[in-house]
Amino acid sequence: MKKLSETKEKRSNLSKRIWADRQLYFMLIPFLLFYVIFVYKPMWGLQVAFKDYNIFKGMSGSPWVGFENFKTIFGNPYFFRILRNTLLISTYSLIFSFPMPIILALLLNEVRIRKFKSLVQTCTYLPYFISTVVVAGMVTSFLAPSTGMVNLILAKLGFEKIYFLSKPEYFRTIFITQGIWQNAGYSSIVYIAALGGIDMELYDAAMVDGCGRWKQTLHVTLPGLLPTIVTLFIISVGNILNVGYEKIILLYQPATYETADVISTYVYRLGVEQANYGVSTAMGLFNSVVGFVFVYAANKISNKINGMGLW
Repeated sequence: MKKLSETKEKRSNLSKRIWADRQLYFMLIPFLLFYVIFVYKPMWGLQVAFKDYNIFKGMSGSPWVGFENFKTIFGNPYFFRILRNTLLISTYSLIFSFPMPIILALLLNEVRIRKFKSLVQTCTYLPYFISTVVVAGMVTSFLAPSTGMVNLILAKLGFEKIYFLSKPEYFRTIFITQGIWQNAGYSSIVYIAALGGIDMELYDAAMVDGCGRWKQTLHVTLPGLLPTIVTLFIISVGNILNVGYEKIILLYQPATYETADVISTYVYRLGVEQANYGVSTAMGLFNSVVGFVFVYAANKISNKINGMGLW
């Protein structure tokens, strides 16, 4: 009886707290509806990965084929090429793109002239709001073999002009550089906000101990940013197979498939161009499962190394 009364009391207290914060819970409703409608409800369609899906028969009328679609994927002669390209592009992005917003935030944190700081922030934020199609068009124009600015400079310096977008060895560099230019400024907002939350007394104590700006960055700023860095790094690792196909489709061509073709572009060709929905859904499911494994592993390693993680 005592346990029963304690349980009732806890439920009563919980109900009171929920009712006291009811306005906050009402604000959560649109976000919950978004995830239910656009994230969880579409998961019903994952069964297409195990069916010989026919658009005219529908999901319920299409016959089950078990793991045949996955066998088709793993038996494809280009599977390991697209997996290698996806992993390489994502790894290079983690190595070169991920630190850039952190470096930019640290540099902006050292600027004391407010007008100059605002100007730099605005100039670095703006590329994020430019359409991907426009950015791809700008890259194509800059790297055009005859009229592109880069090739004109090379010609002036006495070098031969290069058709960069038709050379497989240049594609990854172009793709990652474009991503850094477009996203670094916007991504730095999170780190700038985290910098604003660091206690200024820590800097004062470091100055009393004789630390200059560099040592303050190493011993105060970076440790203060570490939880944010770890969280975003784990999320980035989880998206290691989700290379944005829009930019790649706009930039690649059959000549660069060797280094440019990734999982997302392969799924696009299968699902949209060839209407092979079963195999494309199976590839997407494989992508999601591997991403989950990477998130879990990265979180486990982070918890062991520095005691911080998503959970």
